[in-house]
Amino acid sequence: MPAPPLQDRDPRREYDQARQTCPVQRQAGKVIVYGHPEVTEVVTQPELFSSAVSRFRQLPNGLDGAEHQQWRALTDPYLMDPENLREVEHLARQVMREVLGGLTLPATVEAVSDLGARYAVRVQLRWLGWQADLEGQLLDWVQENRRASRSGDHAWTGRVAEAFDAIIRGELARRRGQERDDVTARLMNEQGSGRPLQDEALVSVLRNWTSGDLGSLALCAGVIVAFLAEHAEVQARLRAGVTTQEFDAALDEILRMDDPFVANRRVALRDTRLGGVAVARGEVVQVNWTAANRDPRVFADPDAFCPAKHAPDNLVYGLGPHACPGRALSTLELHVFTEELLRATHSVTWAAASTRELPPGGGYATVVVRLA
Repeated sequence: MPAPPLQDRDPRREYDQARQTCPVQRQAGKVIVYGHPEVTEVVTQPELFSSAVSRFRQLPNGLDGAEHQQWRALTDPYLMDPENLREVEHLARQVMREVLGGLTLPATVEAVSDLGARYAVRVQLRWLGWQADLEGQLLDWVQENRRASRSGDHAWTGRVAEAFDAIIRGELARRRGQERDDVTARLMNEQGSGRPLQDEALVSVLRNWTSGDLGSLALCAGVIVAFLAEHAEVQARLRAGVTTQEFDAALDEILRMDDPFVANRRVALRDTRLGGVAVARGEVVQVNWTAANRDPRVFADPDAFCPAKHAPDNLVYGLGPHACPGRALSTLELHVFTEELLRATHSVTWAAASTRELPPGGGYATVVVRLA
């Protein structure tokens, strides 16, 4: 069944138009990069475009060079180790079955909040070993964070960030002097430069793992459910049974066409030129992943579903030394989410008009579907 009419604008079309006008533009005091080749140029040259942009220390993604590599070596096993991923898969399946088990089919649901956010929050709580009764608080936080981000109100976004840091500090305090064996406790026992990690570093790492991932995973879930509702043939193909590699490639391609990870920032370390635009040392450069993943210079038909053909150039999880370390974990969580949804239903169809998430977010704000 085709999608009902959108109730608001689609920022992807605006990014497409901007890229067509000029793949690199100067806007509001920063350089915006919309083109795939130009984005690739930025993110594969950390010696020229640094990730140390924020005034707050961000571990490990706000670091460069050897320091970045050291922190990635410490934190990557939590996100990539096969044994850890098997543990996450087990608990993720439990969570998704619980979420779906609360429905009586046929049912009309909103996929971003009712399914995606609830699934993401519950999986993260269990993976990290945090208190289960934080679920409601974190679901409210996801919603407020989205509203604050859309508002552009820096004071509001600052308060939202501080609220999340307070949750993390509470979980750290709860473990002091206790013998626990969960991901958070294990991280607290890690050694950085020969000594235990300080709270500032622990909060930064856990914030990186959770605060962005909760909202992003919910938005990814919305994009995937919307695509399946609109493309019955892909839904049927995935239901029929494909290899894990084919299933994951399909999810990556769905997210390429409608990438909810909109942008990242870099800062120029020296004067240079990018796509014919002069960039001065110290200028902020924002790479727009959503636009780059739809660049017809690389993807001849950006809206064509071609997982195998497009996979080599797909930038959903970034590129270069700062490519997302959580790719394996996020892909696994989305695989389980989608597979369990298809397993529990016979069809996923549109039930109401969808609404787009507005910048700086991506994907959908609401995706209302009928599960039967």
